[in-house]
Amino acid sequence: MESKAPVHHTPSRVAGFCVHVFTASGAACALLALIAAVEASWALMFVWLGVALVIDGVDGTFARRLRVAEILPRWSGEVLDFVVDFATYVFVPAYSIVNSGLLPRFVSLALGVAIVVTSALYFADRQMKTSDSYFRGFPALWNLVAFYLFVLKPPAWPAAIAIAAFAAATFAPIYFVHPVRVKRWRAVTIVALILWVALAVVAVVKNLDPGFWVAFLLCVLAVYFLAVGFLRTPPSS
Repeated sequence: MESKAPVHHTPSRVAGFCVHVFTASGAACALLALIAAVEASWALMFVWLGVALVIDGVDGTFARRLRVAEILPRWSGEVLDFVVDFATYVFVPAYSIVNSGLLPRFVSLALGVAIVVTSALYFADRQMKTSDSYFRGFPALWNLVAFYLFVLKPPAWPAAIAIAAFAAATFAPIYFVHPVRVKRWRAVTIVALILWVALAVVAVVKNLDPGFWVAFLLCVLAVYFLAVGFLRTPPSS
């Protein structure tokens, strides 16, 4: 006898599709962030990118609890997530980096192209994550790179060199921590993440000029997150 496919009732399907709409709303945040960037309203741009970051952080939990992949197999949550992430993590930040005036003018466009091209290749990499949930190479977190550039406002050439280094690190044999899924030092990492979010909110509220101590602590936390990845111990086979 042939087994029948499970029947999912309309309320569960509607709830599942609402999760997809919630994920897709990150694309609306990307548009609003881009409009703010065009108007050079950088703090507002990061507000919308921050909202998108929150959506990206919780939509997977909703999808798993409601078994969206099983209920609505027609729509790929993974593909939808990648589309939204590319807009919010890469495209809008790349635009802001190119047009911020923080880089030497005659290399800013080339670096922007490098950002979007390397990131597109990274998003297509089926081995971007290790079995213990670390990212292989720089995971295209250009929203965070842009945030640090706007807060720290380094000299133009060091900023350009940093952008080039992160683009090259996309394909480097190094590891970056996923702040929630990596088990090693997870409790410390989550506390550091909460503190980072609080400091980032302060920086945005103060129009990306938060003062020495907030900027200093943001840098300390960045060093911590980088160190967790660099100190990764590969799991025993």
